[in-house]
Amino acid sequence: MAANDYRGYLRNNADMEGAQPRYHPSHGSEPTYRPFIFVTLAVMGLLQIASSVAILLHLTGYLQEVDLSSATQQPMEEVQTEPIMFDALKDPRKGRQRCKNQGREGLPSAHLPIRATIDYVKKGELRAAMIHWDEAQGHMKKMRYHDGRLLVDEPGLYSVYAKTCFRYYDLGPETEPGDATPQAVDVNNAQLIQYISHEKHTSSPSKSVVLMKTGSTMRWNNSQYNMYCAQQGRGVMLQQGDGLFVNVSNAWMLDPEPEGTYFGAIKIGN
Repeated sequence: MAANDYRGYLRNNADMEGAQPRYHPSHGSEPTYRPFIFVTLAVMGLLQIASSVAILLHLTGYLQEVDLSSATQQPMEEVQTEPIMFDALKDPRKGRQRCKNQGREGLPSAHLPIRATIDYVKKGELRAAMIHWDEAQGHMKKMRYHDGRLLVDEPGLYSVYAKTCFRYYDLGPETEPGDATPQAVDVNNAQLIQYISHEKHTSSPSKSVVLMKTGSTMRWNNSQYNMYCAQQGRGVMLQQGDGLFVNVSNAWMLDPEPEGTYFGAIKIGN
């Protein structure tokens, strides 16, 4: 009896287990669209590469056509510009120097040599005399000259300079008109002084101010060739209408050569 009940219990448990649904992992349930995505991305990548290559080839051909057409239409322009570009690449300082030179071309400036005929004072006189300059042989730009003076047209900071050379050599006894005896000139203690003066147009009456002074006392020999040069320069603020001039002592000994005695100014700033 007990054996029959036990067999019935086992049979009922087996029927219950068979009736319950069983779930097993199935590999067939994985997504099937992944290969399709990979294929699509590969195709799109190939199409992108092909389109990029086509566009590049098209643009290259177009640019070559433009270069050829421009070369046939403007051959002289390329011939003129290539050396300039080559020079600029070879030495970039040339381009900067060219710009500087172009900027300096418009600056006010003047350079005047001494007038050849000198008749300022009599020999032996020590008083200072104003030097007169040769306007025809000099250079002036945006400046004027009148009666020994450089006149300023454009205000600003100017570099002013002057050089005067003195020379003396005895060629023999000299006589002045109407004199019966030769005139002796003592150069054993010659004072050779140069003054550069500034005459302001705002002063009424005009008043000059000495900007620079240089010189020396020379002990020359009366029977030999003697020469001395004085040179000076500085920057000075000038206004429109101001004047600049040079005075020297013993002006009768001035060297008439333009390379030895000259006067000038150039604007260097505002």
